[in-house]
Amino acid sequence: MEDVLEVYTRPYDPSRPQVCMDETSKQMLRDTRSALSMAPGRIRREDYEYERGGVANVFMFLEPLTGRRWVDITEHRTKVDWAHQIEELVDERYPQAERIVLVMDNLNTHSPASLYEAFDPQRARRLAEKLEIHYTPKHGSWLNMAEIELSVLSRQCLERRVPDFETLESEAAAWQQRRDAAGVKIDRRFRTEDARIKLKRLYPSLQK
Repeated sequence: MEDVLEVYTRPYDPSRPQVCMDETSKQMLRDTRSALSMAPGRIRREDYEYERGGVANVFMFLEPLTGRRWVDITEHRTKVDWAHQIEELVDERYPQAERIVLVMDNLNTHSPASLYEAFDPQRARRLAEKLEIHYTPKHGSWLNMAEIELSVLSRQCLERRVPDFETLESEAAAWQQRRDAAGVKIDRRFRTEDARIKLKRLYPSLQK
């Protein structure tokens, strides 16, 4: 925990950008009957029945110090999918960075080993060497600021029926553009000193 909190105290350094990543799934649901539109004195009404349209994966990357984020929708949630996200992070998002300081949870796909499943060893090694990885502790995913951003995306954009993959992509892209245009940043004020007081129960007890 303190390792991640220390990362968040570092000043902005374009050569070593801090990036948080997280992912979640979204089930597509299609209406079986047309909804009744809003009217004076009447809210929009949806029939309770729906058709399942499959499940997509939502990748969220966030650079909290600059207010940049991007959302990518994929059909699967595999090691190879994650590896291609990292390739884009390194080669397209931050090609000039010396190292990318990456905060994420320790899901089994979130590992440099996944790079070797997607790419040849030389390419995988090159990508892995550009990463400085900091994992959030078990049951401590709330330390990941990308998780906060995913929650905002869900509340503002995805807490409704999304019928298909293409709609999910366009809705997420539109949300990202609005959020970036507003320059929304995250200023985490929870520090190591706070953790040692408020989360004292999580620290080992030393017996004299």
